Amino acid sequence: MNIQFKKGVLELCVLSILDQKDCYGYELVNNISRSFTISEGTIYPLLSRLKKEGYVTTYLEESQEGPTRKYYELSPAGRNILKDLKAEWFSFTKGVNRLLKGSEAYE
Repeated sequence: MNIQFKKGVLELCVLSILDQKDCYGYELVNNISRSFTISEGTIYPLLSRLKKEGYVTTYLEESQEGPTRKYYELSPAGRNILKDLKAEWFSFTKGVNRLLKGSEAYE
């Protein structure tokens, strides 16, 4: 997949996953990589920014499989921005799909 496409949708994907359940960073990478490949190095700067902007909060939880994990949880502000981003995304993709299908889609 085109890297610019990935950069454009990664925030929306992360917020959508966190809307369903709290996750730690590596878990987010694995979930997203089921749809398209990303690296761990991509996700952590984004999570840091989302936390600074107040869209996610974090907490630590013991793991039975290794060290303590930092979980990310969607905040109320995060739920609001997710709702806005989803609306923008569906409007955007509808417009792009109409363009890609050609002139018959305008009739």
